[in-house]
Amino acid sequence: MSTPTRPAGASPMAAVVVLCVGGLAAALTQTLVIPIQSELPELLGTSASNAAWVVTVTLLAGGVAMPVAGRIADLVGKQRVLVASAAILVVGSLVCAMADSLVPMLVGRALQGLAMGFIPVGISLMREVTPPHLAATATAAMSATLGVGGAIGLPLSAWIVQVGDWHALFWVATGLAAVILVLTWVAIPHVHDAQPGRLDVVGAVGLAVGLVSFLVGISKATTWGWGDARTIGAIVAGIVVLLAWGAYELRQDDPLVDLRTSSRMPVLMTNIAAVAIGFGMMAQSIVVPQLLQLPEMTGYGLGQSILAAGLWMAPAGLMMMVFAPISSRLITTVGAKQTLMAGAFVLGVGYLVALFMMDAPWQLLVASCVSSAGVGIGYAAMPTLILDAAPAREAASAVGLNALMRSMGTTIAAAVMGTILTSRTHSLGGGVEIPAQSAFQLCFAAGAIAAFLGIAIAAFIPRRAQPAGTAPAADREAAEVA
Repeated sequence: MSTPTRPAGASPMAAVVVLCVGGLAAALTQTLVIPIQSELPELLGTSASNAAWVVTVTLLAGGVAMPVAGRIADLVGKQRVLVASAAILVVGSLVCAMADSLVPMLVGRALQGLAMGFIPVGISLMREVTPPHLAATATAAMSATLGVGGAIGLPLSAWIVQVGDWHALFWVATGLAAVILVLTWVAIPHVHDAQPGRLDVVGAVGLAVGLVSFLVGISKATTWGWGDARTIGAIVAGIVVLLAWGAYELRQDDPLVDLRTSSRMPVLMTNIAAVAIGFGMMAQSIVVPQLLQLPEMTGYGLGQSILAAGLWMAPAGLMMMVFAPISSRLITTVGAKQTLMAGAFVLGVGYLVALFMMDAPWQLLVASCVSSAGVGIGYAAMPTLILDAAPAREAASAVGLNALMRSMGTTIAAAVMGTILTSRTHSLGGGVEIPAQSAFQLCFAAGAIAAFLGIAIAAFIPRRAQPAGTAPAADREAAEVA
């Protein structure tokens, strides 16, 4: 097994900055089209149901890409996969920028989703390119980009659409991706971290089929209805395929995802907690903008424009990044498990604040900042728990699976929040129905419950046994490459 080595003269800070900015760029594509979502049918000359796939296909591709990219990175080296992911992001953004119809737009958006593999691979690389005193903070910052990019994308894209043509969204994304590609090529050291093995192609296909089927059922449930045969069929088919995939993986000597490692209590409980905290993160991203934009005549809407709503949400995204070093200090002093539990607690408190403070934009700003601080703390702790429990040869694939579980949480949240908001409505007349105030309150309560459930799940993560006289894994690995 090769030993990771950091090239002499490589700048750890430059690598950290490039990886974090690259993660932001990849995550930003998730919310890039939200401001123009209602206009997509007209812009692309298609139906509203078809246009909804412009958002869904990116989510599906990202879900498949994260564990697969992680495994490929373990086999061929992380820097190579980062460069490939950045190149895919350039191509996908360019295709979208030139698209005027549905099919090319879907192709481009799928490619943008595949580029999400950049984030888990970048997280797993952090320990190998940074010295001990930077490793925890760098890992925390990179992990936070999953939430920060999406939060920043909303106001940025709203402003771009307001001042220019909608194609400018993707031209800007193309330019940013091209810069990331160049910087990844020149500033990220090629660490000699490739491990012997082979890519489990059958396992990759099985995972893709199972995930896509399950996520399609979840993400389209609000549109199709939870009791619709298509929803039930997609979810059940996805679960059946994933169960068969799991049985297949357990029989492989070199699986795509080592389920034996994933079933270890620290990894398993961290991944389950990731679903709950991912749910909590996405809930506010869906609910708060809608409440901000509802007309004041409803008595509870706050009458903000799309751009204004995005700007009210932007500080929450930045809060995730601000709390990355704080999370790093907590991990060092009290441990990653306690830090994850603290993050989930703060996230839940943020939703309770929103439940009782939703009468003015500044109140929702406060609630969103509190919730986002919890997400930043919790997201930063997860990679440490995963990397400490997984073998070095499986680091990237293990982090990729954790990122997938976060994505599963956000997908489930989108479906649940959509169902709640459409099940309790208020009529404005003329056949126009909008979510009732009680629907928003129920959404905030659901977010709080998910967060507090995350605390309970994280409590079952066993303490990592640390033999006397040995350094923590993060310090040992960083010392090896220093």
